[in-house]
Amino acid sequence: MNRTRRKEIDGVIAMIEDIKSQIETQAQIVADICSDEEAYRDAIPENMQESARYETADTAARALSSAQDELEAIDFDGIMESLREAQL
Repeated sequence: MNRTRRKEIDGVIAMIEDIKSQIETQAQIVADICSDEEAYRDAIPENMQESARYETADTAARALSSAQDELEAIDFDGIMESLREAQL
């Protein structure tokens, strides 16, 4: 691989590292929102746990948890490792 392509890959790696940092920040925000929604859901009295309000809160909490899991599952390290391997 020539020097130009190596420098291009270095630029891509730097951008991916920035994106990784941004996504980690957003995943934490989603986690905080999820925690708030779970607390809201859990505060609903037992006699209202069959209500639409409870179901809406439960659906939102599950969806937020899933979104957080998906954000955290992105394998940035694997991507950067492959790019570094290509530079050899």
